[in-house]
Parts: sequence; C-alpha cells; structure tokens
Amino acid sequence: MKLIIISGRSGSGKSTALRALEDAGYHCIDNFPVALLTSLVGEATIDPMLRRRDLAIGIDARSAGIAQLPEIRAALDRDEQVKCEIIYLNASSPTLVRRFSETRRRHPLTDDETDLHQAIDAESLLLNDIAAVADLTIDTTQLAGQTLAGLIKERIADERPAGLNLLFRSFGFKFGVPVDADLVFDVRCLPNPYWMETLRPLTGLDRPVQDFLVKDEAVGKMRGDIITFLDAWLPRFEANRRTYMTVALGCTGGQHRSVHLAEQLGAYFAQRYANVLVRHREVSPARPASGAEGESSA
Repeated sequence: MKLIIISGRSGSGKSTALRALEDAGYHCIDNFPVALLTSLVGEATIDPMLRRRDLAIGIDARSAGIAQLPEIRAALDRDEQVKCEIIYLNASSPTLVRRFSETRRRHPLTDDETDLHQAIDAESLLLNDIAAVADLTIDTTQLAGQTLAGLIKERIADERPAGLNLLFRSFGFKFGVPVDADLVFDVRCLPNPYWMETLRPLTGLDRPVQDFLVKDEAVGKMRGDIITFLDAWLPRFEANRRTYMTVALGCTGGQHRSVHLAEQLGAYFAQRYANVLVRHREVSPARPASGAEGESSA
C-alpha cells in the first residue's frame, strides 16, 4: 500500500494536491490526527475495501500531535507492506500573505494576539521537522493551481516503475533560485543567445538557438561535466533511499541556455532512468516550440 502524506504551510496548495490525488484514485483524508496514523495504516492493510486503494493524508499546523510525525514515519518505513512518502508544499511568505488576503480566508494560527504575518512565521517553525524529513519539497510560489495539480499527478500519482524520480528544471537567476531544487547548476558563463537579435525572442526549444549553442565548445563541455557528476552521484542518492531529485539549471533570464541544457540532460538520463521529467519555469507552456518538443524555459 502506498501512503502519501501531504504537508506544508497553509496557503501553499495542500488542498489542491489532495484533490489531485483523490482524482487519481487515492483515498484522501485531510487534517488527520498524527497519533492515529499508525492505527489507520494498520487497519488499511487488513480491510479489504481500504487495501485496494492507496492513501493520501493531509497533515498541517491544525493536526494534533504533529511533532510525532518524524518518529511515526520511521516506524512506517520499517513496515514492508507500506511505502510512505512525505510531500512538503511551500511558498514565499509574501505570496502566502497575498493568497490569504485575496481569498479572505483565516490562517489557522491567527487569533486576537497573532496577525497573519506572525502566524505564517510561526507555522514555518512548527513544520520545520516535517520539512526536514520530506521526500519531495515543491515550491508553489509561481505555480497556478492547475499546474500544481498536474505536477502532483506526474510525479506522484501516475503509476511509474520503481526507482529515482528525476526532474530537470530550467530557471532564470533574475527571478530567484528554485527553493525546491536539490542540485543547482549555474550556466551563465556560457555564450548567451540573447545578444543575437534574431535569437533573442526565441528559447532553447527553438532550433536556431539549439544550433547556436551546440556549435560552442564550452556548451558541450558544460553538458559533459554535469553528466559526469550526475552519473557518479545520482546512484548514491538512490542507494540512500532518495525517491525524488530535482536538478535545476539556471541562466540569467531562463529562456535560452538553461532550457537547452535541461532538454539535453533530460534526453540523456531518460535512457538511464524510467522516471525523468523536464520542466521550464520561465517559459510559458502555451508557447509552441519550433523544431523541438516539450515545454519552454530558460
């Protein structure tokens, strides 16, 4: 049985994630008391009705006994009948303030003496131990609800072969480094197609940009060095029971160099791992790519 625990700061998208898992066939329970988690799992493994469905549990600052979760997780990991994963959702504090202000919802930790800003900071401290043991952290600061639901489906709900789930994400440094990245590679030292007027409006998904970058020896060396590093160390992460890895590649604007290299690395490692995704943070998914397949990015 698969058990997915969805946690994270209020306003970061936990309800959206649970709905996506429910649509995928999971039996979902929100705001579940942590102390009862072991009993629930035990019941689910023997109940014929529950045993046929995977479980998704929402746990956050409202859940009783939240401090016990790391200890309970360790016990669940020793149960061979259960595959437990913790997914932690986060977003920047200003984004959370804006979301609560727009929806006019009440933060669960606010009261007569605690305002919204204080509640958001207090919740972050309260959830630190859970964030530390999460298998996957997703930063939803720049994710729309539909995009988050799709990501949950792709990385968690879809039936995939066992093994490391690997995501290559391109981004632009001027928009900030993705906080959910496990490894970050800075490719701003490579030649920049932006300075070519004919290439500026294109992205690394377009053939002219690809041709420009492939011709440069430094781009090939950067690609080779990153592959050598990942070939050496990804198996060590996997042997350490890592389920998810996000490799981020950044250039200045997230449109050309990082997009091209993310696509190149994704194609290479898709031949070695069964679960490989490529995503581009700064390029609109709706933009059609000429001469390449996939989504757009830097």
